[in-house]
Amino acid sequence: MGNKVSLTTQNRLIISGLILSTVLIVFIAIFAIFNIQKKLNEGYKSFGQVISKILAIEGVEITRGLNNDMAKKQIELHAAGLLKSHNDIVLIEFRDKDGNLIYSGHNDSGKYKRANITVTSPIQAKDSSTIGSVTVALSGNIISQISSTTRASLLFVFTIAWVVFAFVILINTYLITRELRILQEGVKKISTGEFGCKIEGQDVSNEVKELFNEFNDMSNRLHIYEEQNIEQLTLERNKLEAVLMSIANGVVVCDNNDKVVLVNNHAQKLLEVSEENILDTEIQQYVDTAGSFCFSEKIEQFKDTPLEIIEKKPLEFNIVIDKRVIKSIISPMFTRNKDYVGYIIVLIDVTRETEMEQMRTHFISNVSHELRTPVTVLRSYIDTLYNYGNEFDYDTQKEFIGTINQEIIRLNRMVNDILDFSKLEANAELEKEPVNIVKLIEECINQVSVLTQEHNINVLISKDDEIPDIELNYNSIERAFTNYMSNAIKYSPENGSIKVRISNLKDSDEIEVTVTDEGCGIAPEHQKKVFDRFYRVENNTHTIKGTGLGLNLVKATIEKHHGGRIFVKSEVGQGSTFGFILPVKAAVSEEEFTIC
Repeated sequence: MGNKVSLTTQNRLIISGLILSTVLIVFIAIFAIFNIQKKLNEGYKSFGQVISKILAIEGVEITRGLNNDMAKKQIELHAAGLLKSHNDIVLIEFRDKDGNLIYSGHNDSGKYKRANITVTSPIQAKDSSTIGSVTVALSGNIISQISSTTRASLLFVFTIAWVVFAFVILINTYLITRELRILQEGVKKISTGEFGCKIEGQDVSNEVKELFNEFNDMSNRLHIYEEQNIEQLTLERNKLEAVLMSIANGVVVCDNNDKVVLVNNHAQKLLEVSEENILDTEIQQYVDTAGSFCFSEKIEQFKDTPLEIIEKKPLEFNIVIDKRVIKSIISPMFTRNKDYVGYIIVLIDVTRETEMEQMRTHFISNVSHELRTPVTVLRSYIDTLYNYGNEFDYDTQKEFIGTINQEIIRLNRMVNDILDFSKLEANAELEKEPVNIVKLIEECINQVSVLTQEHNINVLISKDDEIPDIELNYNSIERAFTNYMSNAIKYSPENGSIKVRISNLKDSDEIEVTVTDEGCGIAPEHQKKVFDRFYRVENNTHTIKGTGLGLNLVKATIEKHHGGRIFVKSEVGQGSTFGFILPVKAAVSEEEFTIC
């Protein structure tokens, strides 16, 4: 379908005026032509009447005293001369008083031979008696020519008058429209913020000139107002941008056309996009690492939800950018007058929380499995001893009791790990006192001697001279070192050896303790994560189960509660060295510590 042309009120008035004036001029022209034609016809008829009367009078004069034949001949000559002298006379007839035709002459030389007007006059004698009649027929050629010329002249005059009238209307309309266009251009400049612009009022009417002056005055006032307030507005905007830029979470501000108008630094980092590449673009066009339009569907869902609902409960969803899980919250944005102007997208990196939730789920499943195993074994062995113990010999009973003891130790270790984890995570304050670190380590080695003897593992201890006492919490360091030893025993081969080294780092006033085994070693990609909470190396070599909390407890004990450091050195197939470094004067870091 073609575009419909809509007429403005002004255009309709102009067209209506032209149509009305045209109808009026045409009516006046027709009326004038009709009256002129009527007058011409009446005059032409009078002209024929005069000719017929003249012929009647002349007929009496030229036949006076003549006999009938001579009189008839004389009339014939006179009428024939008149017909030849005037082309507009078509017919002349003379009749006697009885109506008998005396003479009838036709004009055959004229262009028009048809009679349009016929006039008859009586022929009277001196005593006023009627002796005959004269009939004159006129073609109307002259009146026709006069009428045509008159009509053409009148039509020409009225056409010129209409053209002049229409031209005047159009010129006046153009002048008015030009003034309105000038005013419109000024209003456009004002609407785009070009305050202070002026419009010239030359060659305009007084009323329009006054309007232009008022407009210029308004523009000047707006310019003054803008200069007075632009600094304050800029300051407020800078404050707003500074606040948004300093927010720890990512913030993306979009207008009601989905164009990004503001994005803070953290949002650029999370979305991995520069400011110039995202500003003034539609947020739906943003593509995540997988190449998906991650915001498109949610933005449509946001728009389809009524504002009163989405205002109370913002739309929340997760997106994935380069293996990072980012929680996105979309909230509508309103002015103080509650006018909707767009929306804000808050971006929160929840990668760690997501991983922790996954690890927590894995931990619960793993602990449940680990607890079920010793409990099942204990129940089975105890039930067997309780019901059939009298049937077993001493060695069999000892073997059963030994298995029960090992499972109880294992169960006790797992429960202690969980309790210690809860205690450390609750930021409990640990009491410290000067402790002989060498004696503490020797006691720990004695505690695990049963395990070393079971696997025929030899423990070698070396130490520097003059190891000073350290301020520490005895129980927590004991558990940390015992955890190192337990892991070393687990992963050491039969008939192997474990080396324990206590070094005095005099340059830094610290003590270093290391435990080196001859196990399978740890791959480099796992070494950075072995101290993380719930993390376990699961492969064909590392098949020993556990809670995944032991090394994380070591990390929390050494770094958080004693201000020390932990480390691991390992090569696959070459064994591992786990160690920690403690300051002689224990000092907890003032910075907040997060258990990984």
